[in-house]
Amino acid sequence: MLSETTRLFHLLAGGVSVVIDARGSGVPRIVHWGAPLERATTAGLEQLVSASQPQIVSNSIDNPVPLGVLPEQAAGWAGTPGIAGHRDGTHFTPLLALTDASVGTSPDIRFSDRRFVATLADVDAGLVVELVIELSDSGVLRSRATVTGTSAGVYTLDGLQLALPVPMHAQEILDFTGRHMRESSPQRHDFTFGTHVNEGRRGRTGHDASLLYAVGSHGFGFQSGEVWGVQVAWSGNHRTYAERMPNGRGVIGGGELLLPGEIRLNDGDSYTSPWLYASYGSGLDDLSTRFHAFVRSRVAYPTTPRPVVLNTWEAVYFDQDLDTLLALADRAAEVGVERFVLDDGWFHGRRDKSAGLGDWRIDDTVWPEGLDPLVQRVRSLGMQFGLWFEPEMINPDSDAAREHPEWIMSPGHRLPPTARFQQVLDLANPAAFAHVLESMSGLIARYDIDFIKWDHNRDLVDAGHPGSGVAGVHDQTLAFYRLIDDLRARFPKLEIEACSSGGARADLEVLERSDRIWASDCIDALERQRIERWTGLTVPPELIGSHVGAAIAHSTKRVQDISFRAGTAIFGSFGIEQNLSLASADEVEQLTQWIELYKKVRAWMHRGTVVRGDHPDPAYWLRGVVSADRDEALYSFVAMATSVQNPPGMVRLPGLDPRRSYRVAPLVPGSGILTFNHHAGPAWWVDGIELSGHALARVGLQAPALAPEHLALVHVTSITATEG
Repeated sequence: MLSETTRLFHLLAGGVSVVIDARGSGVPRIVHWGAPLERATTAGLEQLVSASQPQIVSNSIDNPVPLGVLPEQAAGWAGTPGIAGHRDGTHFTPLLALTDASVGTSPDIRFSDRRFVATLADVDAGLVVELVIELSDSGVLRSRATVTGTSAGVYTLDGLQLALPVPMHAQEILDFTGRHMRESSPQRHDFTFGTHVNEGRRGRTGHDASLLYAVGSHGFGFQSGEVWGVQVAWSGNHRTYAERMPNGRGVIGGGELLLPGEIRLNDGDSYTSPWLYASYGSGLDDLSTRFHAFVRSRVAYPTTPRPVVLNTWEAVYFDQDLDTLLALADRAAEVGVERFVLDDGWFHGRRDKSAGLGDWRIDDTVWPEGLDPLVQRVRSLGMQFGLWFEPEMINPDSDAAREHPEWIMSPGHRLPPTARFQQVLDLANPAAFAHVLESMSGLIARYDIDFIKWDHNRDLVDAGHPGSGVAGVHDQTLAFYRLIDDLRARFPKLEIEACSSGGARADLEVLERSDRIWASDCIDALERQRIERWTGLTVPPELIGSHVGAAIAHSTKRVQDISFRAGTAIFGSFGIEQNLSLASADEVEQLTQWIELYKKVRAWMHRGTVVRGDHPDPAYWLRGVVSADRDEALYSFVAMATSVQNPPGMVRLPGLDPRRSYRVAPLVPGSGILTFNHHAGPAWWVDGIELSGHALARVGLQAPALAPEHLALVHVTSITATEG
C-alpha cells in the first residue's frame, strides 16, 4: 500500500492489483485492475499513470477526458453516466469535486486494510457522494457509492452505475441468459464499439440474469486467456453492461435498475447502490476460484459437513399423506439421508398451487395432529427436519388476501396479472411484514426447524405500493433482506436455501444470507451438468443443491441411469428427490453406495478448487475438484452427447501440483464406459496409472469412450511430497 500523500493508491491481494488515481480534482479513476504489480514503487506507478493518459485527437475535448469509477458526461464522457438524475429537470449532469480520499480498514474482515474511500460533492446540484472500493484477501474487487441530497427540494435519482476499466485486448463478451428449468445459459459475442447491456426487470435476480458478465481476450476458456467479470449483487432489478467508445476506452459495470420515482432524495436523504463485485483471472477457473474463496470466507459460512438431503417435492408433490411420508422417512434414513425436507403442500388450504399462500399455519384437515408425528419420526431416525416456505407471495384464494387486500403489491388502481395463481405480498407494509415474520417464527420455534427452503415463484410485474401507487421493487428487495436477517437473528442455527422457481435468485447478496441455493427446478442430470457448470462460476459447489431424481426425469422425460444422476449430484450439495418406496432394490443399493462415497469426499471437496476442462470436443466435458492441499482430486469424464470422435482422445487434468506424482484410478460405483471386444476403457483403466501433476495438466491421459449421457469418475491421489 503506497503512501496516501501521493493520492495514488495500490491495493494488492490474491494475485490481483488495483491502482487508483485520486490525484486530480474529480472522480478517482482505476488505472489498472488485473495482473499483480508486486514490485511497483511510487515512482513506477506515477509513470504508469502518465503512460495511460490518452492523446488529444481531432474533434475531441481540449483536455483528456477522465474516466472515473462514476463516469461523468459533464466532463466529456459520451458513454453511460455514473449518476443519472435531476432536480425537477435541472442539474441533469452532476460534476463532482473530490474533497477527500484515503485508505483504511474495512468493517468486513475479508477486505482487511484494503479499503479506499473518497468523498465528492457537487455543491450546485446539492449532492455528496461517498465512493468505496475494496479488495478482498482472495483478489475479489468490490465497489459501491452512496449519494446524499444536501439542499432543499427533491433530487430524483434515475440511476447509479459504477464502471471498471478493461483493456483493449478484452475483445469478447461472455454473459448468460436462461429460463425456468434452463438457467445459466452462456452466450458469447464480440466486444464491439457501443454499449452492450443485460437488464433484469423481473423484480428478482431472474432466470435470465447474468450471474457473471465477463469480457476477455478472444477465445478465453476455463484454463486460458485473460478475463474480467462483474456481478451486481442485488436481488431486484439490475443492469450490467460492457461499453467501448471509439477512442478505444472500455468499461464493464452496472448497478440497480431503478423504476421511475423509486429514489427521491430530500435534504439529508441517502441512497446506497448495491455492491458491484468483480474478479479477474487467467482463465475462467482462476476468476471463479477467487469468487469461491470470497464466498467461503463469509463469517457465518456453514462449517459443518453439507448433509445429504431428501426433499419431498418430486417424491409426493401435493399428495402429503402421513403414512406415505413416514415410510419415505424410514427409507431415507436407511440409505443415509441426514436432512428430511417437507416441501410445498403442508399449510392451510394448500391442495394445489392455486390457494393457500399467505396462510402460514398447519392444515389440520391433512395434519390433524400437526406436523408432530412426522417431525418426531424424522428426528428419531437421526435426521434434521426442514420445511418449505414462499414468504413473499400470496394467493388471492387465501384468508390473508381476503382479509387484507391492501397487502397485495399493485400500482393502486389495478391488480397485476397473476402468475402461478399468485400475487406478491408487499413486505414494505409493516403489517404484512409482521404477519410473515411472526408466522414463520412460530413454526420454526414450535418444531425446532433446522432448515428452510425459501421459494419465490413469480416475477414482480406492476409491483407498487397500493396505498401510494409508487413503484416498490427497491423497497421489496430491502424488505426481503430484512426478513431473512430478522429470522437469522432470532434463530442463529437456522439454515436457509435460496430458491426462486429454481435458480432465479442466486446473486452474491443472497449468498451472504444463504447456506445453499437451488440452481434449477430441473434435476435432469444432463441439464444439471450444463446449469451447474456455469452457475458454479460464482457459487461454490457445496452451496448448489444437486439432487438425484427418478430414472425418468420429471421435467424432460429423459431416462438416465443411477450412475449418471448420482455422479452429477456428487459434485454439489448432494440430495435425493424421488419416492424411494417405489425404487428398485438394486437402485436403492447403488444410491446407498453413492451416498457413502459423498460422505467420504465432501470434507475436502467442499473446500477444494473447482476445475473444468477446455476439451475441444463440445460433446465431452471434464469436471473436477482438487483438494485445497492438492493431495487428492475427483474428476468426472462426461459424455454430453454422441460425437464424431470416438474415443475422445487425450484429456488434461488441471489443478494438481505440477511437482508431485499422482496415482489416477477409476472410481466405482457406476460408470458409462463402453465395452468393445471385451475391452472396457483405455489401457490404463484397469490398473490405474502414475504421472506427475505437470504431465497430467499439460499432456493428459486417454479418456474412456462413454455412452452418451453417461460419466465415469477417477480418483487422483498424491504419491510424493512437493519437491523443493
